[in-house]
Amino acid sequence: MASSGSAQVVTHPSASEEPGPGALTDGFHLLIDALKMNGIENIYCVPGIPITDLGRMAQAEGMRVISFRHEQHAGHAAAIAGFLSKKPGICLTVSAPGFLNGLTSLANATTNCFPMILISGSSEREIVDLQQGDYEEMDQLAIAKPLCKAAYRVLHANDIGIAVARAIRAAVSGRPGGVYLDVPAQLLGQTMDEVEGQKSLVEVIDPAPAQIPIGDAVARALDLLKTAKRPLIILGKGAAYAQADEEVRNFVKKSGIPYLPMSMAKGLLPDTHEQCASAARSLVLKQADVVVMVGARLNWLLSHGKGKSWGEPHSTKFIQIDIEPREMDSNVEIAAPLVGDIGSCVSALSEAMGDAWPLPPAEWTDAVRQKKDANIAKMAPKLLSNSLPMNFHAALGVLKQIVAERPDALVVNEGANTLDLARGIIDMSKPRKRLDVGTWGIMGIGMGFAVGGAVETGQPVLAIEGDSAFGFSGMEVETICRYQLPVCIVIFNNNGIYRGTDVNPSGGGDVATTVFVKDARYDQMMEAFGGVGYYATTPEELKRAVNEAMDSGKPCLVNAVIDEAAGTESGNIGKLNPQSALSKA
Repeated sequence: MASSGSAQVVTHPSASEEPGPGALTDGFHLLIDALKMNGIENIYCVPGIPITDLGRMAQAEGMRVISFRHEQHAGHAAAIAGFLSKKPGICLTVSAPGFLNGLTSLANATTNCFPMILISGSSEREIVDLQQGDYEEMDQLAIAKPLCKAAYRVLHANDIGIAVARAIRAAVSGRPGGVYLDVPAQLLGQTMDEVEGQKSLVEVIDPAPAQIPIGDAVARALDLLKTAKRPLIILGKGAAYAQADEEVRNFVKKSGIPYLPMSMAKGLLPDTHEQCASAARSLVLKQADVVVMVGARLNWLLSHGKGKSWGEPHSTKFIQIDIEPREMDSNVEIAAPLVGDIGSCVSALSEAMGDAWPLPPAEWTDAVRQKKDANIAKMAPKLLSNSLPMNFHAALGVLKQIVAERPDALVVNEGANTLDLARGIIDMSKPRKRLDVGTWGIMGIGMGFAVGGAVETGQPVLAIEGDSAFGFSGMEVETICRYQLPVCIVIFNNNGIYRGTDVNPSGGGDVATTVFVKDARYDQMMEAFGGVGYYATTPEELKRAVNEAMDSGKPCLVNAVIDEAAGTESGNIGKLNPQSALSKA
């Protein structure tokens, strides 16, 4: 192999051409060809040294390369691309600071089980290892390893094919997650024979094979389920990712058991389905005696399977379906673990249930239905409120209706109150249409998820943002405008974090830490980049603006003015704040 300083000329034939005698290829083209061979069509990136030319060449080779203003948001776009497509989303960054910016999204992808590959340029090993002060010098591989499923470094051009193959398999096999691929700048310019280079590429065969549950585990689960007087099914985002939609629906319907979808599992069955227990969440969690977990984890989002959200300690028995055996017994004892992929596991359960599976006791299903009906009736007047200024419920009531009329649109959602309330108010009717903050509950996923969702699906996106959450990624409205993506952003503007009415406790000149500029015109920010801005102060104005924006297919932003006193701290998780010992004294 020649080094990057070789005077040899690289001639890269098109896909329809055979390489001529002595034709060369290089690391740039081998990396691009390896990705394309494995069905990767899109790259999300921030250009810069040493990967600028890689993006240019990928675009020249027919890949879609979406460049962002910040690597974290490019990474979030890649991560949600992985969730939607079941192929690893690709994020490309520069070295050191750019790599670190992308690392947040890589870690979040791993935590949420989204397949993603972060590819970053880096300094040469001999300089990094001697700490000689290279441009953006950093041992990126060592830093990435604790935060992802796997991390690899490629030093030789003829290893690029196998490295990409390993990264793809690691990202999607078993429990999906993030993978880091370290690409030293010198590698990209290395040359080798074109024929030998093509031979070195690897098309990954069956990267995520089915994992069939054992018969005894299926029988054990059904034996336990038969004893249940108050059974419940919980669907997690793993069930949505699996794309085993029919298998999951068949199991739920055949069982007759009430089900509770976690937020990104909404729409696997319509939220309006008679068995959906979302509107009776507190009741079903507190009273269920046997719970079937389908692609969901007993983490903080479900109070770790214990505590005040549940019944008496050890009174609830769990059947858990997960592809990762180490997830079992992570918080409470799992009475019937089912290890395998979700499609295989729910199919095995449905088949073993036969044609005469008994429905759950009517006393239980009637109680759930009555609680649902009562809560829905209690909520209805709030959603129809015409209060001025608007509160969260009135604004979300408008968006609930709009989403119901546009079932193919993707809903991206983040914030505190904006997230917490929208999760319960806005019904979804199709799977993988709701994209939100996920397991860590982090802010800043909004514009990255909106771009990734629009690019991967070609469908319109409605991004429902708190004003604080929007601030994390708001500059990416320029990216949305640049690529003319069909994204409508609705900002719930209440002048601050949680609310805009807090005051500085010292009485000093600075505003409170949670207060923003009053009456900020986010709509004008969108207009600055050529998008369309709307300003809405009433439910009717909001309805008209969002419908017009969604109909246009253009980048739009609706500044929805919300009562600045309407919010509460951290939605429903304010209890996670530590309490000052002095305040108790």
